[in-house]
Amino acid sequence: MADRLSALDASFLYLEEPFVPMHVGSVAVLRRPRSGFDYARLLALVSRRLSYLPRYRQYVESVPGHLARPVWVEDGDFDVSYHVRRSALPAPGTDEQLFELVARLLARPLDRDRPLWELYVVEGLEDGRVALVTKNHQALVDGTATLDLGQLILDAEPTGSDSDDETEGAAPWTEWTPSSRPGRARLLLDAITDSLRRPGEIVDNVRSAARDLTTTAERALDTAGDVATTVRSLVRPAPRSPLNARVSGGRVFAGASAALDDLRDIRRRHGGTINDVVFAVVTGALRQWLLSRGSSLEQTATVRALAPLAVRAPDDVGFSSVGLLDNRVDPCLVDLPVGEPHPVLRLQHIAHAMAEQVRARRSVAARAMVRVSGFAPATMYSLAARAANSLSGRLFNVVVANTPGPQHRLYAGRAPLERIYPVLPLAREQALAVGITSYEGNVYFGLNGDRKALSDITVLAGAVTEAIEELKGTNG
Repeated sequence: MADRLSALDASFLYLEEPFVPMHVGSVAVLRRPRSGFDYARLLALVSRRLSYLPRYRQYVESVPGHLARPVWVEDGDFDVSYHVRRSALPAPGTDEQLFELVARLLARPLDRDRPLWELYVVEGLEDGRVALVTKNHQALVDGTATLDLGQLILDAEPTGSDSDDETEGAAPWTEWTPSSRPGRARLLLDAITDSLRRPGEIVDNVRSAARDLTTTAERALDTAGDVATTVRSLVRPAPRSPLNARVSGGRVFAGASAALDDLRDIRRRHGGTINDVVFAVVTGALRQWLLSRGSSLEQTATVRALAPLAVRAPDDVGFSSVGLLDNRVDPCLVDLPVGEPHPVLRLQHIAHAMAEQVRARRSVAARAMVRVSGFAPATMYSLAARAANSLSGRLFNVVVANTPGPQHRLYAGRAPLERIYPVLPLAREQALAVGITSYEGNVYFGLNGDRKALSDITVLAGAVTEAIEELKGTNG
């Protein structure tokens, strides 16, 4: 039978527009080992691991007449070198130059005629470092059958040896024999067979062929979860904000970081959780950014964040690496008190709001999430983006997703990972998405913005550091 996309996965394809690509990404900075780390080594590393990710050798094929949802088809002309790409900065490249390149790479939609992922190695960084920039479509990384590529190329120990030629004998995909591409008649027959099992679905599919597919996609998202439906009916619209702007085709990106021990110290002195402190930092940064634009903030002013929360299913009694994939990410709405001038009061407001969310759901503890093998945040951010798209953009101003990462060192081959910044996609009328993760004693903030609406994103990134210092210097 056809390997058909789920209604939710297909919705991300239907909703995608040239200016609103539906992929998630990351920016990983690696230290070059003595043995070197270049395009050829990365290509060999990815090739060795592709046998674990069969979806990454498949593309999406539409069914004639939209009689059924699209299907996954093995790419008989799969070329790993098309997906693993090489770029460089004029040495010595700075973080600002890297982030500008990231913004341009992430703004481009993925090629629908090929498997929906790309991986760039960026050379020329300061001190001989290299960066890996990933792009994975939300239809591809579903958190259940398929994970993010980063989870398989990053290991807890170095792989290979300094003397080994890792570019030889390292492409098991060359021995892979793809199945034949289904013809038009086969696609139609499979669609009819599937629809006979679900008679009402063929009617919907035919109607969607005559209407804008966006309507069908939005309906799929509307029914993706009870939480989204309940929130939509009970919550008032989000406050007006410059963060709600129709996005353009351009992007800007910036990163910021903090020592995890500093956030722990803030938590010890003022209460709450590390997640509460992280959101208080984002709140303080948004406040400073709004003031830098001349905004007049009343003390009761808020910015509503959609804060995806990983939760257990009601019948779960434990947690495992498989359990995370069987659970879900709920879209939670949190009002960030940007009008409150005192940083500790902002933290207390957020801690109270977050506690209410946790009481209402069985959230997954941070220490359990980081037990997932590989770098779990990459997959969690895809799930977070799905949660964001399940709600109307009128209900929130910004997406803020915080996912804990491992506190031990990871390696791509023999290259140690030094830092990593998440890149969350923008929705149609959300000009900023903030991804946050922790790794090896630090917390990394990835700020993805619309080029027209947030041309001053570096101001916001700087305000993240200022907000941390503000909380560190406050006694109460």
